[in-house]
Amino acid sequence: MTYRMVAALLFLVVAGVRAAVPQFQPRDYLSDEEADKIRDADTPAARIKLYVEFAEERLKKFDYELNRATPERNRAEVLNSLLNGYAGCMDDGADQIAVAREKQMDIRVALKLMQTKYHEFLTELQRYEKEGKDLDVYRDTLEDAIEGTKDAISDVEEAQKEMLPAPVRRKSS
Repeated sequence: MTYRMVAALLFLVVAGVRAAVPQFQPRDYLSDEEADKIRDADTPAARIKLYVEFAEERLKKFDYELNRATPERNRAEVLNSLLNGYAGCMDDGADQIAVAREKQMDIRVALKLMQTKYHEFLTELQRYEKEGKDLDVYRDTLEDAIEGTKDAISDVEEAQKEMLPAPVRRKSS
C-alpha cells in the first residue's frame, strides 16, 4: 500500500467513527455558552437543572422587554424569540426525563425542581395571556409556550408516578 492509500483509508475510518458517534447539536435558541454548559453536563438531572434555569432567564428577559420604557425597534421579533426559546428549553428539559428513564437514572430531585418551577412559569404565562401588554404581537407564541408548559408538567407528573422509591437502607446490627 502506498502512503496515499493508507492516508485515504485512515481518513475514511476516522470519518466513519465520527459519523457513528452522536454529536451534540446546539439548539438555535441556546447561546454558545449555554450549549457548552449543556454539553458539559454529565447527567440528565444536571441538564434538566440547566434547562430550567435557561427557561427562567428567558421569561425574565421577556418580562423586561415587555415592560421596557423604550422598546426595541424589532420588539415583536424579540418577544416571540424569547418565548420560542423558553418553549425550547421546556421541551428539551422534558426530553431529559426520557433519557434518564432509558439509563435508569435517579432524577427525583430534578423532577421536584421542574414541578415547582414549571407551575410558577405557567402562572406567569397565564398572567400575560390575561393582562399582557400588546398581546396581539405575541399571542400565538404565548399560546404555544403555555401548551408546552402544560405538556411538560404532565411529563413530570407521569415520571414522578413511575419513579421507584429510593431504596431503604437498614442499619446493620
